[in-house]
Parts: sequence; C-alpha cells; structure tokens
Amino acid sequence: MLYTYKLPTEIIFGVGSLKVVPEKVRELGKEHVFVVTDKGVKAAGILEKVLKVLEEEKFKVSVYDAIEGEPTTDLVEQVTEEVKKSGAQVVLGVGGGSALDTAKAAAAMVTNEGKIFDYAGIGKIKNQPLPIIAVPTTAGTGSEATMWAVITDKATKIKTGIGSFMLMPTYAILDPELTLTMPPRVTAASGMDALTHAVESYICTATQPISEALAIQAIKLIARSLRKAVANGRNLKAREEMLYASTIAALAFNVTRLGIAHALASPLGAHFSVPHGIANAILLPHVMEYNLIGAPEKFAEIAVIFGENISHLPPMEAARKAVDAVAKLLEDIGITDKLSSYGATEEKLQPVVEEAITSGNIAVNPRQPSKEDLLEICKKVL
Repeated sequence: MLYTYKLPTEIIFGVGSLKVVPEKVRELGKEHVFVVTDKGVKAAGILEKVLKVLEEEKFKVSVYDAIEGEPTTDLVEQVTEEVKKSGAQVVLGVGGGSALDTAKAAAAMVTNEGKIFDYAGIGKIKNQPLPIIAVPTTAGTGSEATMWAVITDKATKIKTGIGSFMLMPTYAILDPELTLTMPPRVTAASGMDALTHAVESYICTATQPISEALAIQAIKLIARSLRKAVANGRNLKAREEMLYASTIAALAFNVTRLGIAHALASPLGAHFSVPHGIANAILLPHVMEYNLIGAPEKFAEIAVIFGENISHLPPMEAARKAVDAVAKLLEDIGITDKLSSYGATEEKLQPVVEEAITSGNIAVNPRQPSKEDLLEICKKVL
C-alpha cells in the first residue's frame, strides 16, 4: 500500500509564541499585514495583543474585526474587497474556525477570479493565495492545519468545503495562552469538534499509519484534558493539551476525511444554525453506535483510552464501551442540546439528509448508510 502525507504548513507551538508573528512576516519579505478576526477576539483583548506585537516592529496593519457566526459567501466577498483595497501582502487570521476559514478564503479570492463557491470541492483553486498566517484562539476546528475552508451560502442554505493544499497556512502559530479566555461552553463544543475529528479520522476507511498515530494521540489528550479545561479555563496545562489535540486531529483528517457526524453537521448548520461543534458533539455517540460493526477493534481501543474496563468482554461489548465513555464526557461537560432547540423537526430533516448523503465524508465512513439511516441518527438527537 502506498501512502502520502503532505504538510506545507510550518507549525510553531508554545506559550508566548504569539511574539514570533513579526519574525514570520519578515521571513515572507512582507510589510503590510491584514488581520481577520471576530468580535469575541477583540472583546477578549487578544486583538490588541496581536496589533501590539506587529506595530512594535513597525509593520503596517489593516484590520477586519466584525466576524459574527460561521463564515458566509457574503462575508468572504466583503473581506476580500477590504484586503484588496488595503493593498496588504499577508493575511493573518486570528480566532476560531470562522475567522481562520474567512482569512483563508479571502486570501485565495484576492488572487483568483469569480466567487468562492466556484472553488467548492477539492483542488480547484488555480492561483497561489496571499500568504496566510493562522493564530487559533480556540481548540477545535484545526483550521490552522488543514486544506479546508467551510463556507455557507445563506440564500441557498448550502454549506460546503473549499479544499486545496494552497489554502493551508504558511505558518500556524499556536499559543495556548490565547485560549485561556474561552468560556466553558465554547471550550466544551470546540473540544468535542476536535474529538469528532480524531475519532472519525481514526475509524474511516481512508486511514493510514501517520494519520492513525495523530488521531490516537489527539483522543488521548482530549480524554484527559477536556473536562479539566471546561472546569477551569485558567488551567494552562489543559489548554496546551487541548490546543495540541485540536491541531493534530486536524492533521489526521486533513489526509483522510471524516464520517457521518461531519456529513450531517454541515447541513444542520446551514439549515438550522446549529453551531458546528455542538452538532458534532450531540451526533458523535449515536454515529459511533451506528459504526460499531464497521470497526469494533478500533472502538475498543478508544474505550481503553477513556479508561473503560473491557477485560473479558466480547468484541462488540468492548466496542460499545467507547460510546458509553463519550456519552459520559458529554454529560460531564454540560452539552445537553437537542436539534429541536434550533428549530429542527423530523419533517424538516429531509433536505439535511439529502445533502449529507452526497458528502465525501460518507464515502470513507466504515459503514455505508442509507438516507433512512441518517434520518434515524438525526431523530435520536431531536
């Protein structure tokens, strides 16, 4: 079997690593930086820290700091125009997945013609985007280390991925201190997003030795640190491990794709505005249960990582312990949401299922679902 693992992004990890941003801009030979971020990052004082390290080194800086919610086609167009007008040479994304995906998409659209949805799918971007530097302030999406930007068209309620190795940031700067201000609910939801990345990458049919090693390590870190990070946001060790887990889980799925949870989470977000991390969190135990017969040995390994005792259990009973462990985790970190809380009803789920079944994530899921199977999974979290 021939495997390929590609990583064009240079990753700098560690407390205080924000201070290397000017050095990396200088390595690119650029002088004008366009910062893309959201209102929460600004309110938390993180934007001020970023601007300080850049301005102290005399870089010219332009800022877009009005992102709210998940990125849309309209937002990408707006930010792209702002970058073009500014004349900036580098795009610096600071924030969670929404800010980073917007930064990546805008950097691409500055150098490519048309609309962002023209590049939906994989490998359609023709021209190299502006250099991208990603500074995550949450630990979940892993956008700082992936080839994907996920964008929603509000008019059509379609949420899709733009995939290209050209979209991978030139530098990902991971400073755990920047995640200390995340509220408990955001910590919980983003952490479950990272766990879903790791589990779905690990059990999918496109798995490979490098991605498996990354996914398993991410699961280990999340199993021991997510509860701690939710309980005490100032626990720097837990924050370090969650940020590390988020990034390496992304490095795993970047080459494998994911599974049913993510296939459903995207249209659920587009149709009902279910936050991505929440959608994955509430779906994950039910998706795992559905997939047990497709990869029982791997689920048993996950159960052991979570501290479940599988001694002397038959393979399927051992595998089910992984489902129990994730359900316990959700209970402990306080994620009890239902799809009905966001306006979903059984009658309204059909478009979600229709879109999910066409996802590339379904193709690599260890058990091939029907539309009826997907509907049943959604009904369990109504």
